[in-house]
Amino acid sequence: MSFSLTWHGHATFTLYTGEHKLVIDPFFKPNNPVADIDAGQAEADFILLTHGHGDHVADAAGLAERTGATIICNFEIQQWFEAQGVENVHPLHIGGGNNFDFGHLKLTIAHHGSMLPDGTNGGNPAGLLIALKDGSRIYFAGDTALTYDMKLIGEAGGVDLAVLPIGDNFTMGPHDAITAARFCGAHHVIPCHYNTWPIIEQDGAGFADKLKTTHDIDATILAPGQRYYS
Repeated sequence: MSFSLTWHGHATFTLYTGEHKLVIDPFFKPNNPVADIDAGQAEADFILLTHGHGDHVADAAGLAERTGATIICNFEIQQWFEAQGVENVHPLHIGGGNNFDFGHLKLTIAHHGSMLPDGTNGGNPAGLLIALKDGSRIYFAGDTALTYDMKLIGEAGGVDLAVLPIGDNFTMGPHDAITAARFCGAHHVIPCHYNTWPIIEQDGAGFADKLKTTHDIDATILAPGQRYYS
């Protein structure tokens, strides 16, 4: 199993599968104050969206137009993009999955909001459960509270990597994220959605230490622009 993951700050990542580049929740400079690059420097074959908030979809349309990438999102967001003339969008919904060139993607339950930047209904938020063709399993929880449904992921064999928000205030904080890591059977964790603005400042290293102490699960703390290799 082999993949790598670059954190661009906040909840934006590029997942490299060897053959494909998947950008998750594109939110780059200048709107993302901690991002390492602007949208014009990003490359993508697929763009995966967890929900409709501006700090997750801001650069999706432009990135898709420039690169030809396919956006994958829930049905309501797909309809919103279609109304703007964005054609390369594949709709999914919670509990549903589909096979793509990179592997299988299933949307999972997340507890959050999803209103789009112009006030349009963005449907329900979701997490992303990705099974790559090499057998790697990756879970992007998205913006969410701790949910008991995460146990279903663990009961199905867990994941090689869980990307979990720890910022608190808008999502679960470090304490609940530690429980989430155990629930979903994570072998490794990368925290996100923190230290973008003062309201979501957290101690990433402290989270990693507590996770290791309580559940013997390792975490990698990335700075924007740094890359994790599985």
